[in-house]
Amino acid sequence: MRTELPAASTASGPGVEDVLGLIRAGGGRITSTRRVLLEVLLGSDEHRTAEQLAALVQARLPEVHLSTIYRNLEELQRMGVLVHTHFGHGPATYQPAVGAHGHFVCDVCAATVEIPPELVASLADGALASSGFVVEPGHFAIGGRCAHCARA
Repeated sequence: MRTELPAASTASGPGVEDVLGLIRAGGGRITSTRRVLLEVLLGSDEHRTAEQLAALVQARLPEVHLSTIYRNLEELQRMGVLVHTHFGHGPATYQPAVGAHGHFVCDVCAATVEIPPELVASLADGALASSGFVVEPGHFAIGGRCAHCARA
């Protein structure tokens, strides 16, 4: 089952209760681990690895094992609640699945710069016009060099 996250219930995106409602509507279970994981994910604009998320969840629920976090992340991705991406060659990071979202990632210093939505739209429009390819951007990273490293 793939869900559609609701339009932002707050300025920064859907709230925990919005997502829990979607999970319930799809027949999913609401566990304390899943609730805390969603609170951590939706309570920050940061992109975090599974290990970082586990540490934050374990600060509140010490008995939660890393494998439980991975299973929940996998299930939430399958449901379309969150997405993951790789910045460079590093581990996957996770964030809510809210619209097209991309980053430029410097291959030299690992700096990340969020790609403006209009540039993502332009890329998708250009791909369609030039090749008929329909881009489903979700969340992605494009490697290259940041302005500082390109000057060096």
